[in-house]
Order: sequence, then C-alpha cells, then structure tokens
Amino acid sequence: MVDWLDDQGVVTLPSGATVRGRALGLEASPADFALVLTDGTMPAWPHRRIRWPDFWIPLDRADALDALHEAHKRARDGDRVEVACRGGRGRTGTALAALAILDGVPAAEAVGWIRARYHPKAVETPWQRRWLRAVR
Repeated sequence: MVDWLDDQGVVTLPSGATVRGRALGLEASPADFALVLTDGTMPAWPHRRIRWPDFWIPLDRADALDALHEAHKRARDGDRVEVACRGGRGRTGTALAALAILDGVPAAEAVGWIRARYHPKAVETPWQRRWLRAVR
C-alpha cells in the first residue's frame, strides 16, 4: 500500500493499489500524479487534464480512457495517484469508479462500490452511471 501523509479521500482498490479523490483547491498532501477533471489552478505535481464538464461525461472518451488507464497503471506500480475536480464528487467519483472497474470491480457494481468507500453522493448523474458501463 502507498504511504499517504493522510488518508482523507483515499480509496483502496481490490488489487491493494490506492487512489485519492478530492476537490481541487483543498489543501492536500502531494501526490505523484493527478488526473484533473476541471479548469482552474492545477496541482504543483505532475498531472494530466481530462476535458470533463461539470455534471457530465468526458468530452473525449478515448483520451479519458487513456488517462484512466495511465492513472491505474501508476497506482498499481506504487505511485500516489489522485483524481480531482471542483467539488470532488461527481466527476471525481465517476473517475474513481472507472478505476475500480479497471481494477476488477464489475461495472454494474462500481457506483455502489465507490459510494461505500469514497462518498455516498459520488457519481451524480444518470449519464455518468451509463458512461461507466463502457469502461474497459
């Protein structure tokens, strides 16, 4: 398991890899890599931005899946990986659920799985839930 300075928002995937979800702009201990799902101030550590409007799904599906696969690989390799959007729930929760799917959680169970482990309101919209069905 990766050593985070605090465990706020940290989710342990079935493989034992950990990822942190958070609202961008909140004070946070450094990560090794971040997926950023919003505009605004970017973290000081290495990051990749996914164009993902609030309450919606990624604008470029292929780019989003490529970024999620990169984040998943980094987390499995032991990097401290975080996912962040403005509020830290809808887009972040959807991306964390996608990482759980890539880690072996069945797509039909991913929303409940991430809500139980991250935030009860993660994955906020029906189209975000539907988008997760196509994650591979």
